[in-house]
Amino acid sequence: MSIWGKVSVGAAGFLAGGPIGAVLGAIAGHFIFDREGDPGLIFTIAMIALAGKMSKADGNATDEEFSVFLRVFKVPGQEEGNVRRIFNLARQDMAGYEAYAGQIAKLFVGNPAILEDVLDGLFEIAKADGVLHPAESQFLERVAEIFGFAPNEFRRIRASHFAPELTDPYVILGVSYVVGEEELRQTYRRLVKENHPDSLIARGVPPEFIQLANDKLAAINGAYDKIRLERGLK
Repeated sequence: MSIWGKVSVGAAGFLAGGPIGAVLGAIAGHFIFDREGDPGLIFTIAMIALAGKMSKADGNATDEEFSVFLRVFKVPGQEEGNVRRIFNLARQDMAGYEAYAGQIAKLFVGNPAILEDVLDGLFEIAKADGVLHPAESQFLERVAEIFGFAPNEFRRIRASHFAPELTDPYVILGVSYVVGEEELRQTYRRLVKENHPDSLIARGVPPEFIQLANDKLAAINGAYDKIRLERGLK
């Protein structure tokens, strides 16, 4: 039986009864123990459930999102009906998505690469309509938090799928998500010096631009403070 065929076993009980543990219990005697907790199966079930839940995040679950899921995860045609049934059950509402994410985080603790794969798959589903809806972004950010990703790590993953937001503190400072502490401080000090109103006045900048400089300096200070707080820097 293929991985997709196995997914169909006990799927309704999984979605009706709670997080992933329910479906694993229902099919454990079938193959889970024989395959030492088949991570491919767990990953697949998790993706169907979380993708279904996320498709409801913006309040407009569409068939296009399911089509993207089929394409991204290469679901065989003969298994499409089973997978669609699970997906449709999951996307009836968003209830329980945090519990599903928590189960996945426990299953793959110490293996952030797989957890990032899960997020990448979810981002692909979110891109189905070409727009990252704020509710989808919040959903994904919460899942990333449950998975143990720091805010800057989530931004890095998001930026690989969508253009960075202009409010992103790393974008404001013009530094990478993996910038070192010393480079971060040097960049911050340089930007403050370049954009400080006193420096602009000394360079003969018209008074009309001073307020803009004040606003920009506030954004720079806010971005630096946010990164420091996230990283626990003094």
